[in-house]
Amino acid sequence: MKKKFLCLGLIIIMTATQAVPALADREADLRQERAATNSQLESTQGQIWSFEQKTQELQAEIDQADAELVDVLVAIEVLKDDIANKEAEIVQTAEELAEAEADRDRQYENMKVRIQYIYENGGDTAWAQILLESGDIASMLSKAEHTQSIYEYDRKSLNDFVKVVKQVKELGERLEDEKSELEIMQMEQEAQQAALEQLLAEKKATNADYKNRLSVAQSQASELRNLLAAQTAEISRIQEEKRRAAEEEARRVAAAEQARREAEAATAERNRQSRNAAQAAASTSRSSGGSQSGNDDQIDPNTSGGDNSGAATGASHSGRGGSVVSYATQFVGNPYVWGGTSLTNGADCSGFVQSVFRNFGVSLPRTSGGMRSSGVGVSYSEAKPGDIICYSGHVAIYMGGGSIVHASSPSTGIKISGNAAYRTILAVRRVI
Repeated sequence: MKKKFLCLGLIIIMTATQAVPALADREADLRQERAATNSQLESTQGQIWSFEQKTQELQAEIDQADAELVDVLVAIEVLKDDIANKEAEIVQTAEELAEAEADRDRQYENMKVRIQYIYENGGDTAWAQILLESGDIASMLSKAEHTQSIYEYDRKSLNDFVKVVKQVKELGERLEDEKSELEIMQMEQEAQQAALEQLLAEKKATNADYKNRLSVAQSQASELRNLLAAQTAEISRIQEEKRRAAEEEARRVAAAEQARREAEAATAERNRQSRNAAQAAASTSRSSGGSQSGNDDQIDPNTSGGDNSGAATGASHSGRGGSVVSYATQFVGNPYVWGGTSLTNGADCSGFVQSVFRNFGVSLPRTSGGMRSSGVGVSYSEAKPGDIICYSGHVAIYMGGGSIVHASSPSTGIKISGNAAYRTILAVRRVI
C-alpha cells in the first residue's frame, strides 16, 4: 500500500512538471529572438543617427550656400549699379572731352587769326614797323611787349587746352578699363551664381534622399521596438507561467508528501493494532492455563527524509601694414582661380587676402562677406596700408595713396589698381 501511494505521488509530480521544460525551451527561443531584434534595432538606430548627422551637415551646407548665393546676388546688383554709374561717367567724360577739344580748336583758330593779322599787317617787317612808327622808345617797348604777350598767351592757352584734352582722354580710357573689369566681375559673379544654384539643387536632392532613408529607418526602428516589447512581454508571461507552475508543482509535491506520511501513519496504526490483538490473545491463553510460546513480530518502521534545494544567480595695425603690402605685391601677376587660396598657383579675391594675412598669423573668414565683419571698421579717409577694402562680392588690400592690390579677375589675375574707389566701397576693416 505504501508503494502504491509513493507511485501515485510520483506520477502526479511528473505530470505536473511536463509543461516546465516546454516553457523553458520557448523562453530560450524568445530570448534569442529578442537578442537578434535588439541587435537589429541598435544597427537601425545607428543608421538613424548617421542619417540625422548627414541631414544636419547637408542642411548646414545648404544654409551656407544659400547665404553665399544671397551675397552673390547682392554683389551682382551692386556691380550692375557700379557699371551704370561708370557708363554715366564715361558719357560725361566723352562730353567733357568733346568740349575740351572744341575749346582747344577754338583757341588754335583764334591764334591762327591773330598770327595771320600780324603777318598781313607787316609780316616779317612787323618789328621794323614797330620801331619806325613808335614815337619814342617807351612806345616801341610797349608795342613790342604787347605783341610778345599775345604770343605767350596764345602758346600758354594752347598748351593748357592740349593738356586738358590729354587728361580727359586718359580719364576716359581709365573709365573704360574699369568698366571692363566690372563687367568681367559681373560675369564671374553670374557664373558663381549658376554654380551655387546647381550645388544647392544637388545638396537639396541628396538631403531629400537622406530624409527619405531616415524616415524608412525610423519606421523600421518603431516596428522593431514594438516587436521587442512584444517579445519582452511574452518572456514575462512565460516567466509568470513558470512561476505559477513551480508553485503548483510545490503544492503537488507537498500534497504527495502529505499522502505518503498519511499512508505511513495508517500502516503504523495497523501494525500497532495487530500487535495489541496478538498481546491480548496471548494474555487470554495464559489465563486459561495453557502455555504458549511465540515470538512477536518486531516491526521497525522505515523512515526516510531529505531536503534538496537549488539557487540561480545572474550575474573638448600698426607698422606691420607695410610688411603686409610688401608681401602681397610679391604675387602680382599670378593667376586668379575661383575658390583657390594659393598665392602662387591661383586664388580668388578672398582666398588671396586670407592667405596673405595667414602669413602674419591673422586668421580671416574664407568669404568676402565674412571679412566685412573682421577686425575694426575705419572710414576710407582713415585707411592705412594693410587695411582690407571691402566691396560687394570682392575684397582687396589697401596699399596707400589710393591704390590696392587684389586678385581681380581670371583675365587680369593678381594685380595693382590705382583707384581703390573704382567701385562702391562697403567697408574698410583693420585687422593688423
